[in-house]
Amino acid sequence: MTSGSDGPETPPERATPRRILVYGVTGSGKTTLAQRVGAMTGVPWHSMDDEVGWLPDWVERPRDQQRAIASDIVAADEWVLDTAYGHWREVVLPRTELIVALDYPRHVSLIRLMRRTARRVLTRERTCNGNTESLRQALSSESIVAWHFRSFARKREQIADWLVDPAAPPVVCMRSPRDTETWLTTLGDSG
Repeated sequence: MTSGSDGPETPPERATPRRILVYGVTGSGKTTLAQRVGAMTGVPWHSMDDEVGWLPDWVERPRDQQRAIASDIVAADEWVLDTAYGHWREVVLPRTELIVALDYPRHVSLIRLMRRTARRVLTRERTCNGNTESLRQALSSESIVAWHFRSFARKREQIADWLVDPAAPPVVCMRSPRDTETWLTTLGDSG
């Protein structure tokens, strides 16, 4: 793997991967990137919040059901996931051909998250199986913004661990949105 701060850290040259995990801190743009990767490669992308994590009325799907659904999704030959929850990540990693890690500075992901949350509150945009975000929810200790602060360091540590773990799938680590845009232009170049 290449490392340094002059651009994304990239795995060795190989055909375009067909089983891709997009991983990063809350608010970094995982779902948007997974959708774009899917569209550019023709590989189906999956919204883990919609398909696995949440039921209507903000009820978390039972974890055994989450694991079963995630297992079914990753049994396929091709997929792009927009995250992998910690309690079933080990189901995903053995099948993953590439981890695309969004390791942006906190201010980048936090600003994105605050804008997204404000938009969803104001427009009543439906997300996570038809749920909507409210101002009360956005200001609560259980909000997505609070989750960002609770999970930020842990998610960045996970990315750092994967980068040095020879048993982990290859990782391309994006340190900025510009790195991500540059990497997207390479999709298909090696295939």
